[in-house]
Amino acid sequence: MATKKDTQSPALHDADSHDLIRVHGARVNNLQDVSIEIPKRRLTVFTGVSGSGKSSLVFGTIAAESQRLINETYSTFVQGFMPTLARPDVDVLDGLTTAISVDQQRMGSDPRSTVGTATDANAMLRILFSRLGKPYIGSAKAFSFNVASISGAGAVTVQRAGQTVKERRSFSITGGMCARCEGRGKVSDIDLTQLYDDSKSLAEGAFTIPGWKSDSQWTVGLYAQSGFLDPHKPIRRFTKKEMQDFLYREPVKVKVNGINLTYEGLIPKIQKSFLSKDKEAMQPHIRAFVERAVTFSSCPECDGTRLNEGARSSKIKRKSIADACAMEIRDLADWVRGLKEPSVAPLLLALQQTLDSFVEIGLGYLSLDRPAGTLSGGEAQRVKMIRHLGSSLTDITYVFDEPTIGLHPHDIQRMNGLLLQLRDKGNTVLVVEHKPEAIAIADHVVDLGPGAGTAGGTVCYEGSLEGLRSSGTVTGRHLDDRASVKESVRKPTGALKIRGAKANNLRNVNVDIPLGVLTVITGVAGSGKSSLVHGSIPADEGVVAVDQAPIKGSRRSNPATYTGLLEPIRKAFAKENGVKPALFSANSEGACPTCNGAGVIYTDLAMMAGVATTCEDCEGKRFDASVLDYHLGGRDISEVLAMSVTEAEKFFGAGEAQTPAAHRILERLADVGLGYLTLGQPLTTLSGGERQRLKLATHMGDKGGVYVLDEPTTGLHLADVEQLLGLLDRLVDSGKSVIVIEHHQAVMAHADWIIDLGPGAGHDGGKVVFEGTPADLVADGSTLTGEHLAEYVGA
Repeated sequence: MATKKDTQSPALHDADSHDLIRVHGARVNNLQDVSIEIPKRRLTVFTGVSGSGKSSLVFGTIAAESQRLINETYSTFVQGFMPTLARPDVDVLDGLTTAISVDQQRMGSDPRSTVGTATDANAMLRILFSRLGKPYIGSAKAFSFNVASISGAGAVTVQRAGQTVKERRSFSITGGMCARCEGRGKVSDIDLTQLYDDSKSLAEGAFTIPGWKSDSQWTVGLYAQSGFLDPHKPIRRFTKKEMQDFLYREPVKVKVNGINLTYEGLIPKIQKSFLSKDKEAMQPHIRAFVERAVTFSSCPECDGTRLNEGARSSKIKRKSIADACAMEIRDLADWVRGLKEPSVAPLLLALQQTLDSFVEIGLGYLSLDRPAGTLSGGEAQRVKMIRHLGSSLTDITYVFDEPTIGLHPHDIQRMNGLLLQLRDKGNTVLVVEHKPEAIAIADHVVDLGPGAGTAGGTVCYEGSLEGLRSSGTVTGRHLDDRASVKESVRKPTGALKIRGAKANNLRNVNVDIPLGVLTVITGVAGSGKSSLVHGSIPADEGVVAVDQAPIKGSRRSNPATYTGLLEPIRKAFAKENGVKPALFSANSEGACPTCNGAGVIYTDLAMMAGVATTCEDCEGKRFDASVLDYHLGGRDISEVLAMSVTEAEKFFGAGEAQTPAAHRILERLADVGLGYLTLGQPLTTLSGGERQRLKLATHMGDKGGVYVLDEPTTGLHLADVEQLLGLLDRLVDSGKSVIVIEHHQAVMAHADWIIDLGPGAGHDGGKVVFEGTPADLVADGSTLTGEHLAEYVGA
């Protein structure tokens, strides 16, 4: 009997009425009581100038509250092991679904972290080789470069039937780690000639290590008076035993000038005091010393594969796991597709899907052994997307932070397809974006502004893309901006000759990079741009490189401390008042004793969110009350740190507070468009675009004739790009050579010379496919970059 169906359309069910995410009264960071309704199961793009509050609304409010509510569903015991999240400063948040954030944070730079370990592809490969590899060498651990081979034996005492019995037990674990490099693939070697001059004795000042002064008993004095060495004998005349004690001696207690100190060999001491620290956080002269003194080379034992001989000997179809990880992922996917073994069919299917996702997302040119820390921000974000593409989950809120970063215009179309694919599965997709090509696919647009920092934080427009064009907002006015190709280009003053470049996928590239002009290196992601520039241009004194690595900083760091601006300000205050400069640092002697210079007091509430209350003694000013009695130009130090860059530029530019060193740094900050930032604003509250420009402003003060910039438009609004182009022009006009790796068509059109790499990515790239002016590239039209630039300028 046929089943009857009700042909009348049913009334809307109550459950179907929850189709909006409602935000009311959001005040996170610079948001000013923002109230907004976002449609579910649609793609909403958030636009606005850098620092207008986009990330504060999307990540800091919506995604953060969703994560906090999910965490609260776990028991208090489990919550004790999880990060504690405070409720965002918002009155009402309604209609939230589970949020998955895919941000542009770089992946961990641990030397043992690779693309394979970050995506579980390595784990599946290890199981595959442990089941099918010939000869059989052990379980999946035997193929892991993070597991060392260990064994042991000994007697144990056990109780059996009321008797105490001694038994001999042994164990062994077969790991895949190379013993020489400990699974890192590289070994470090210290150049001893950079540590000391062996023609001199210790008493004559043989050490050439920064900060090692001859009158310091903690360094030079310790070696000279240890009793192990003759301080008056030239180092090159040391006996074999003296050299061993000098370089490698195990830690031992010695007495120097009546003080008990620990003596150890020079090599372990240098490794502990310099090599264990983050290179980016070092002072410039210390960093330069480390780069000179330490060389990293491929491990001779494992040939850089990280795996021991056993792991490399087991093979499937004449390929070891090291060979498989070194292949480009698209080639590896084809190889796995050719394995027909019913006993591991589910494993092969899962591995195949993961590898195909890499290819689908445009990362087929990577290899699984690529260190995770070397991925660009855009590549790292797409690697994180891998695990979500094949997911069966629906009604999820996916939150993306500029997913088009590091993508060539050709690749942006593919990324747009992936975002729409996630939406069409019934998910809500929220995207923070600046690129017009990505904004174009939005179902709903929210524009924040009108300015940045305190001048932003309000919703200027929400609605359709067509409505944004005619809205008159900053984004609306600039949405259809198109830079025209330069009619006349500058003439180069010389050339930087690169010959036989073979780094990574480069194929014996010979190219001349013109000097004295603005040169832009273009090409699809993975075509070899960074390999050419960073791998071939010598990092000598005359080259200033500004990469994409995010700036580090805690809540105690601010623009004044990061740029070095605080140093001349402290000295000016100290000179004016006749006291020590250390008094004018909230991280040193001038700190408020109650809050230790933090300005707030943190109360830890175990698994509940901690509470931060403004310090009552200093009222959030961070300084001891006595320090605030000292003035410069009528202002105390806390009032100066509360100034905006523009205000401080006038303050230190003339009058009794005139400080040329501080004024120069402030001019650079204003040049990159950060005039609205306050000097004491914590770095943790800055947006990605603001951090990128803060870094650029800092490096502009470095001495050098050649500037190498890696995607400086990252995180910049269309209006900010204009300002960046003006800054690049000023650098070139002042006699500098500027080399930019860039995907933004406005920067390409503005270039004097373009070098286009390709034609594809990975082994399909690595060749120079075009050299010439932007006008020639548009006229040529034979490369992907030429096609998209011609489309952009309307040629």
